[in-house]
Amino acid sequence: MLDPVTVFRKYESLRSRLPSFNSPATTIEINSILEIAREVDVFVFDAFGVLNIGEALIPGADLAIKELRKLNKKVRVLTNAASYDKVGSEKKFFDLGLSFSTNEIITSRDAALENIASGLWGVITAEADNLNDLEAEYILLTDIEEDFDKVDGFLFLSTSEWNSKKQLLLQHSVLKNDRPVIIANADLVAPRENGFTLEPGFYGHELIDLGASKVKFFGKPYSEVYQLLTKSLSDVPGNKIAMCGDSLHTDILGAASQGWKTVLVTKDGLFSGFDTKSYSKESGIFPNWRLDRIHS
Repeated sequence: MLDPVTVFRKYESLRSRLPSFNSPATTIEINSILEIAREVDVFVFDAFGVLNIGEALIPGADLAIKELRKLNKKVRVLTNAASYDKVGSEKKFFDLGLSFSTNEIITSRDAALENIASGLWGVITAEADNLNDLEAEYILLTDIEEDFDKVDGFLFLSTSEWNSKKQLLLQHSVLKNDRPVIIANADLVAPRENGFTLEPGFYGHELIDLGASKVKFFGKPYSEVYQLLTKSLSDVPGNKIAMCGDSLHTDILGAASQGWKTVLVTKDGLFSGFDTKSYSKESGIFPNWRLDRIHS
């Protein structure tokens, strides 16, 4: 069973594959995201661990978003969840009681699909994913070995239908014929109601460890997804954008690498029940602000 300590150690072992960044000298403790509203023009929220855990809304998240809108602050969701297209993502948040327009939701899936070249792609995704937003030719990968060998590249969107047998088929095929592997969710794990699930990023790094050379990650902490988000803004400087997330190595490190301000949310996500101060000290990844939940 994965736990926050194991996940932290795994991310630390991958530091050479993550972007460079600058941490602030100090972290300020706050009780509500509203306390820093005067210093920030755009609030960017991770989903898992900040707005929701699985299918459950985190208490107060809806109130925080409403209050920020009343203050004329721009809000965005920046998530590594790649199992849904734009329509599905918007519906997911609506079902949680959170209203975001399509242009306010930026996902690692968006960034990955912008980097799909021509050819036949083998897609790994959720059963319910209709792939309406994928313009390239593709086949869905199941457990048929021949399908892995005949595609020109792999698009890894979701682990909901993935297992060790399929991962072995992917490993054997890529190591036999090294082709692009697009990891559309760079997370190693995602917090759920009953623990953590392994995400595409975990399997992507496993492929690199085995010798694959054409694996590329999309989503936090990598730059492409941040560039997509800033396209939806009108020249807001980085020091007026604040990323609110639960992970040091994705949310905080990634945003800091873009020159954004950062807020570590600690109560419900990756570090739930743990003292994040010690992890910041060990990793050297410090947020500008830290709080339990975005709304007290």
